[in-house]
Amino acid sequence: MNWKNKHVLVTGAGGFIGSHLTERLVFLGANVRAFVRYNSRNDWGQLESFSEDKLANIDVIAGDLRDSDAVRKAVADIDIIFHLGSLIAIPYSYVHPREVIETNILGATNILMATKDNDVEKVIHTSTSEVYGTAEYVPIDEKHPLQGQSPYSASKIGADMIADSFCRSYDLPIATIRPFNTYGPRQSARAVIPTIITQAKIKNIVKLGDTHPTRDFTFITDTIEGFIKIAEMQKSVGEVINIGSNFEISIGDLAEKILTLLNSNAKIEVEERRIRPKSSEVERLCADISKAKDLLNWEPTIGLDEGLNRTISWISENIEIYKADIYTI
Repeated sequence: MNWKNKHVLVTGAGGFIGSHLTERLVFLGANVRAFVRYNSRNDWGQLESFSEDKLANIDVIAGDLRDSDAVRKAVADIDIIFHLGSLIAIPYSYVHPREVIETNILGATNILMATKDNDVEKVIHTSTSEVYGTAEYVPIDEKHPLQGQSPYSASKIGADMIADSFCRSYDLPIATIRPFNTYGPRQSARAVIPTIITQAKIKNIVKLGDTHPTRDFTFITDTIEGFIKIAEMQKSVGEVINIGSNFEISIGDLAEKILTLLNSNAKIEVEERRIRPKSSEVERLCADISKAKDLLNWEPTIGLDEGLNRTISWISENIEIYKADIYTI
């Protein structure tokens, strides 16, 4: 695919993964329109870290995914849509389930309705490994049952099913990417890896929820290449594709690994308010990435230790933006 001839929309462009994807698309020469959530501060999230030269190549639009008019304006004259915009924090979904459901399901619906009424070449819809819930078997392939163990995961299941229905009902060119736990520079303290690093460096104590659940972590650059390959491969249309590492590690072991890399003697404590409701906790996630290998010729290139060291380096240089004394939901 010649990206230099493509007009591309990235929703959720101000977020962690969205900003990295936007940056990569600019590098590839695409004409990028970045949809960010409106606020009166005119704050574009992680896009604010971009240089002026880089921002000059991005058309930033602020709005709300729940507003169909705003979405239609953003989709106009677009060739390829990467739909990442959503509310992703699981603890936040316990407190504000309606907002999460409206944003994630109605937002996806608005994107797909606008796609249906415009000449869009392809939509890459973003799912999450959380839709699988606690693994019934590992590694988890794309045929694994879906389980809504939190309002967030339920909202993403709903959005995934709507995307699939539009693909089937209207013959829309939609592919669904299902990343497992992505990490790296620019990630907020909502996620576990920045939480561990920032607490260890600032407070010398690491407060966590349950430490026994396992997760499958993928470095940000590998996840971004998964997005690009899914967009480029025509045979990904109508498919759901896992993007992960096929390696699981418990949160407790992850914390110990990070402390070793930091050469830190910080203590790890389990804090009650960080523990998910028992039936809501996803106990185990480990990706089967056979489909990504076969269909996309994709597999991760950055190992966990290398990725953690890169993340530690970036957070250490930007530690002032984190509030380690506050539990970020």
